[in-house]
Amino acid sequence: MSPQRRQRGSRQRSRRLAFIAAGIVSSLALASAPGHTVGVAVRDGEPPGPAAAKKQPPAFGAYLDYGPRGVARMDELSAWLDGAELRVGHTYLPGDRWSNIEGAPNFLEKWAEWRKAKDDRLFVLNVPMLERNEDGVGDGEVAQLLKQGADGEFDDHFRALGKRLVDLGVPDTVVVLGWEMNGTTYTHRCGPDPESWKKYWNRAVTAMRAVPGQKFRFDFTPSRGRDAVPWTQCYPGDDVVDIIGMDSYDQPRGMPFDEQVKEPYGLQEHVDFAAAHNKPISYPEWGLFRNGDNEEYMRRMLKWIDEKKPLYNTVTDYCPHGVWQCKENPAAAKVYRELLSGRDGGPADPTAPTEPTRPTEPTKPPVCSPVELGDWVQHWLGEKLCVRIDWLDGRRLP
Repeated sequence: MSPQRRQRGSRQRSRRLAFIAAGIVSSLALASAPGHTVGVAVRDGEPPGPAAAKKQPPAFGAYLDYGPRGVARMDELSAWLDGAELRVGHTYLPGDRWSNIEGAPNFLEKWAEWRKAKDDRLFVLNVPMLERNEDGVGDGEVAQLLKQGADGEFDDHFRALGKRLVDLGVPDTVVVLGWEMNGTTYTHRCGPDPESWKKYWNRAVTAMRAVPGQKFRFDFTPSRGRDAVPWTQCYPGDDVVDIIGMDSYDQPRGMPFDEQVKEPYGLQEHVDFAAAHNKPISYPEWGLFRNGDNEEYMRRMLKWIDEKKPLYNTVTDYCPHGVWQCKENPAAAKVYRELLSGRDGGPADPTAPTEPTRPTEPTKPPVCSPVELGDWVQHWLGEKLCVRIDWLDGRRLP
């Protein structure tokens, strides 16, 4: 149907609805009674609600290697997936010394070239918040470093990184800053001093946003579950977070996917938290792990991603997590390939405002009582009407 015809039909439908409005109001008055709260619902096979969002596969990619080999393998993975469009490139800055956190590694040039080759690509960069990031620094020293960061002692490093990315022509980079802060692996962890960690995050984001020409988006990404500290205690605030991500691997051993969804601080809580804060979600890291070549996990996680529509997702594609570069997971690799081959999803404009995550829609239709307004109403409207009952005898209906 042409857009013009749809528009004319919409106007005609609106006029018909306005014409019969008085009759509906009168009938509602008759249908209402003490202890009842009612509203109009259209019955046409589905409960009333917002129009369905345009279906579009979420943007996806994979972590294939941190440097130029990772860039080259993007085309190879696409070929394995029968030409699927990999719109997300993902790499990490080393956290060994501040010069590397400032963007010194020369592999950033290759990633910038990849990003700029097509307008609808997304470049995702994990950025450590402290040097010696994987050196097993103790809690006492971490707490002191976080206080220094909160006081602004490291601002210049993040300004330098921001300028480096802008100069490379990738000012719209998605920055996954201080990832998996709720665990114990990294020096940039939150647990030793959550309040200082949040202030430090604010300082780093503010420093990068001060760079002329920047369009960065900042992704707050804990690991799934409680880990060492509830990740909600580390959330630094809506004004300095653009995306709420989650790193989610198939672990611990023996945990089924349903439990990964409903566990405290798990997949469902992540989605609900993002919706409450009006932010889109992401999955910068996900893949197999403690439960081996788990075909069911792969199928369920890909279905979850399709349903929840994150801004992007990137599978971690090396052993034991991956599917293409890891020959230890043939069953899961087959599922991944079957479900993603030939896909062409993703954002048309990575710099455009992102859509927030929507709260889970209710699955039960409203309780309705038919409204008898005559056959002419149904004929004009093309649908049946009913009275939705929200309260009955002082009790709110589910």
